[in-house]
Amino acid sequence: MILADFIVFNANGLYCPYGDFYLDAKLPVNQSVISHAHGDHAVGGSTNVYCTAPTAAFMLLRNGKTAAKVFHHIAFNQAFVIGGVSITFISAGHILGSAQVLMVYQGIRYLYTGDYKVQPDDTCEPIEWAKADVLITETTFAHPQTQHPDAVTEIKKLNGIKTNILLGAYALGKSQRLIKLINQHCPQKKILVHHKIMPLNAIYEKFGFALGNYQMYGRKLMKQQNEFVYLVPPFTFESYFKATGVKRLFASGWKNLQTNEQDTLFISDHVDWNDILQCVEHTQPTQIWTLHGDGAHLKQHFAGTIEVKLLK
Repeated sequence: MILADFIVFNANGLYCPYGDFYLDAKLPVNQSVISHAHGDHAVGGSTNVYCTAPTAAFMLLRNGKTAAKVFHHIAFNQAFVIGGVSITFISAGHILGSAQVLMVYQGIRYLYTGDYKVQPDDTCEPIEWAKADVLITETTFAHPQTQHPDAVTEIKKLNGIKTNILLGAYALGKSQRLIKLINQHCPQKKILVHHKIMPLNAIYEKFGFALGNYQMYGRKLMKQQNEFVYLVPPFTFESYFKATGVKRLFASGWKNLQTNEQDTLFISDHVDWNDILQCVEHTQPTQIWTLHGDGAHLKQHFAGTIEVKLLK
């Protein structure tokens, strides 16, 4: 029997009372199972953190000694138990080390996706699929009219821009994917990287994901017109709003983050509507619980066939 309260929200985040642990806790807790290292999922300070080795490495880089009292490094497809709940990490394809969390309790399989991606990405482990009775999915872009374009087609737009480019992107995950894509499909471009992105690149390469050619940003280099692409995190991108002699682009799946209508770069690391439907087809759940967005369209789409519950 599916337990309607198998996971619930409280002040600390998404809680599993049957195992006494949190999924991507919002505040420091005793036991936190972390899907991936983005800041809205990986909060430092918990006593016991269960995650993949790359996620731990990113958290240690960003939080140092306060990242966790104890890290429990868990490999993909290696079951472990917390409080009577059997847990297995399954690759989510979102960023390096990102995991879906399969929880089995009293014979019922609950799959928490975290953030996940179906599109190919050479800078992280590809998504894997698992059957589940309950699919607990993010719904960031769960709208029938939302379909992410092909990332290769988008990155090739840079080939038509002959001036230097100031390219904004999230430092972890998106930046590394962009470096790899530019090297593969825009080889004449010279990639300059902001200093805050460089240590993250080093972790990718430590875990065997080579990104290709890039170098640290130098002010003198960007004064030249030589098809440079200067990759910067969001705060730096915003602070350079008056930059001259460059084309400003921000790589994202969000329309409101595009800087102009003429030159857009829609590259998302989340699932779109069709991707979520593909996930449902693979997991074959009897119930879908939705998070992080609007699950109303899924509820309408599956009305009469699959029960859809909007958790938040």
